[in-house]
Amino acid sequence: MGKVRARLTSLLAIAALSTVSHVYAQAQWRMASPLPAPAGEIVGTVIGDEWYVLAGLDTRTHRPLGLVYVFDTKAGSWAQKRAMPQPAHHVMTAALDGKIYVFGGFINPAGEPEATNESGWQPVDSSWVFDPATDTWTPLAPMPTPRGAGWAVALNGEIYLIGGVQADVRDAPTAPLSPGSPQRVLGTVEQYDPSTDQWSVRASMPTPRNHLFAAAAGGKIYAIGGRIGSAQITVAEDTNVVEEYDPARDQWIGKGRAPIRRSGMAGAVADGKIYVAGGEYQDWEGAKAFWAVQSYDPEKGRWGTLPRMQLAHHGFAAGLIGDTLHMAGGGFQSDGMPTVNTKTAVHETPQIRP
Repeated sequence: MGKVRARLTSLLAIAALSTVSHVYAQAQWRMASPLPAPAGEIVGTVIGDEWYVLAGLDTRTHRPLGLVYVFDTKAGSWAQKRAMPQPAHHVMTAALDGKIYVFGGFINPAGEPEATNESGWQPVDSSWVFDPATDTWTPLAPMPTPRGAGWAVALNGEIYLIGGVQADVRDAPTAPLSPGSPQRVLGTVEQYDPSTDQWSVRASMPTPRNHLFAAAAGGKIYAIGGRIGSAQITVAEDTNVVEEYDPARDQWIGKGRAPIRRSGMAGAVADGKIYVAGGEYQDWEGAKAFWAVQSYDPEKGRWGTLPRMQLAHHGFAAGLIGDTLHMAGGGFQSDGMPTVNTKTAVHETPQIRP
């Protein structure tokens, strides 16, 4: 009886510790000034002490918003900047030398002011640069491969466009995408040189995917998770594959798997570690968005778990300023439910370093 009582006491102590840890985890995230309006399918990038949030998709009309918001961390407030000249959603962005580069994405099919899942999303090859200092947009040489839902990474003065999806229609890669249309998920990697406004083709990613997250650490690029089969989560499958790209060798290698299969994540890099947050997943049993936050140490090949966000997010924006990680917007539930708008303006911030 004494052994049973001791065992029970031990289990209760563990349960109590778990409860305390859970409360502690929740307490690490703080609510900050929300976005000016709820928005999903947005991206975030940082320049100095300012965090820019761009793009967006109206869930009701499926109309790309082309919004540009900036959050001033010193003032703790948002301002609206000049909208994207060609509104698009699922764009790819990277900050370099004080400017923001925006590539591809999906627009409404030609001649349709509003789109639906049936009329589809039209991939584009457009490239733009936004100068925050002058609040102006300038067109650039178009991408060789039209696509949306890939990822852009700036490294060593160059920008790498990785993955994405386009139409799998002969001679018509920009045909609109819908859940039932033929789609080509890409492993395509193209390198953009801002100094010459020129593109070059690099080695393709071994696992073609869209809605992935990618980041540079230690001079290499890591592609994490994403979606295969389709751009739309309702007919696609998520993966947790991690692959490493070495620009110096123009070579990819496998690096195992992330703890979670998911797509539509966001994150940042700090002290050589890659932080991955949120995302969504669906199978025949159900659909969900994640509030999980994890770190990946490429040098050690290890994953760690951080305190979770207070709200689940996918298709949201993230940015790191100092030791504070900013997360905002996106959907708090996986998409695909008719008449349900899950988009939020919530803005959360934790400190990820002591």
